[in-house]
Amino acid sequence: MQVFHTDSKIIITCNKRLSPYLQQEVEALGFTPDRVFPTGIELTGTVNDCIPLNLNLRCASQVLYLIKSFTAADPKELYDGLVEIEWEKLIDFTGYFSITSNVNNEHILTPLFANVKVKDAIVDRIRSVKGVRPNSGAESNKTVIHLYWQDDKAEIFLDTSGETLAKHSYRKIPGKAPMLEALAASTIIATNWDKVSTFINPMCGSGTLAIEAALLATDKHPGLFRMNYAFMHIMGYDEQVFFVERRKLKDKAKKEIKFKIIATDISQDAIDISQKNANTAGVEHLIEFAVCDFEDTEVPAEPGIVMFNPEYGERLGVHTKLEITYKRIGDFLKKKCLGYRGYVFTGNPDLAKKIGLRASRKIEFYNGKLDCRLFEYELYEGTKRDPRE
Repeated sequence: MQVFHTDSKIIITCNKRLSPYLQQEVEALGFTPDRVFPTGIELTGTVNDCIPLNLNLRCASQVLYLIKSFTAADPKELYDGLVEIEWEKLIDFTGYFSITSNVNNEHILTPLFANVKVKDAIVDRIRSVKGVRPNSGAESNKTVIHLYWQDDKAEIFLDTSGETLAKHSYRKIPGKAPMLEALAASTIIATNWDKVSTFINPMCGSGTLAIEAALLATDKHPGLFRMNYAFMHIMGYDEQVFFVERRKLKDKAKKEIKFKIIATDISQDAIDISQKNANTAGVEHLIEFAVCDFEDTEVPAEPGIVMFNPEYGERLGVHTKLEITYKRIGDFLKKKCLGYRGYVFTGNPDLAKKIGLRASRKIEFYNGKLDCRLFEYELYEGTKRDPRE
């Protein structure tokens, strides 16, 4: 099974509503999607093609390579279809593997039962050929096999990522209610920021937005912060392919920028956490951190974008206080940020109304399971005039 050199279906998964931004990344790498859907992208390629995808993508979760597609009405047919696969050519009998799944079949009450069937088929096959079996368990830092089973359609994949790509490996201290790195990167991409003009992030929390902005501006990709992927534990892996791709990341990454990225928070603890995370990401020197109320954030004359991710008020009893905060955000944008584009990411449309500005765009996202919007505000200097006048 020469999966490293054989074309098959590749599914790149992402959180819901991130696929438009994932598509931009995939196409920028020179790949042509065969299909785009709300939670991912399908294309054709080899496991070697999965290596640059894993190293480069900011908005993705997993990169899955199809091994086999077959019909399985029940667990027995699933097992029978899986035990035929030459697992001994994919998983070293001295190795370790884990199973993940997405299952919707009338015979399966819990995905764990389906996972056990997959594990049994793999173990039985390798034991019959090699006389011994590899270890298996829940850890996703070695070989990972993914089952997609809907009704009677079964697909078995190599998960070439293992641990999720949605976390970019630099955030050692999460802070309070942090934004997932893949979501943060996607929201910045959605603004169409040019990556050469001012980026301001008041109320920065653990600093994810500012750090992702610095990484985008310097063309630094998540593969620079991670040295273990599931594709490394598949038999036939050539580490030179990985090191060549990683060298490309290092060579194209810039060390300096010629504009300001500013991150502020009223909490000293938040700024300390942000600075530590930025240091791990290698961009601390590119971000101006300050402890202050957001209204006191420096706004350079050179325009760019200003981006807020305030609390949404999911807990009872905080709405009145947050209504005041959202009104203050609107006042700050109107008074101090003329010439900029303003963005507020929130899961609370009622609080967004308190900003008091008309949004030019309302871009749909999810934060976990919470329906969210990124509100865009064009902050014109003076009065917006009709060009026909």
